[in-house]
Amino acid sequence: MKIQLEDGLPIVSVSLGYKGKIIILDDVLLDTGCSNTIFDTDEVEGVGLIIDRKNGSPRRMYGVGGESELCYEQNVKELEIDNFRLGSFQLQLGITKETYGFNGILGVDFMIKSGLVIDFNEKAVFRK
Repeated sequence: MKIQLEDGLPIVSVSLGYKGKIIILDDVLLDTGCSNTIFDTDEVEGVGLIIDRKNGSPRRMYGVGGESELCYEQNVKELEIDNFRLGSFQLQLGITKETYGFNGILGVDFMIKSGLVIDFNEKAVFRK
């Protein structure tokens, strides 16, 4: 994964695979200050990743300044983010593009589960 610094923020493009379908998401924030991974509902709908009201639950996502946005947290199976297979992964779906300008945010939960190493000198992310 190559990192582009935009206004000082690390932005990546990722492939998102779900149940055999794959899309490319540009403008994804690599956020070491965010505990959870979230994707914009409109952007991931194309691979069939939709809010599961039966098995998920609504949550509040808090950002800098304490403002909160409503999102939906659910466990997803068969998820792959940039060739990192996540057999079962809890993520959030919400409105990130309109609110923040990102198609998604990769949080610390994904970084830990994937064993990612962020190299800002090389502007790259790789698996240890």
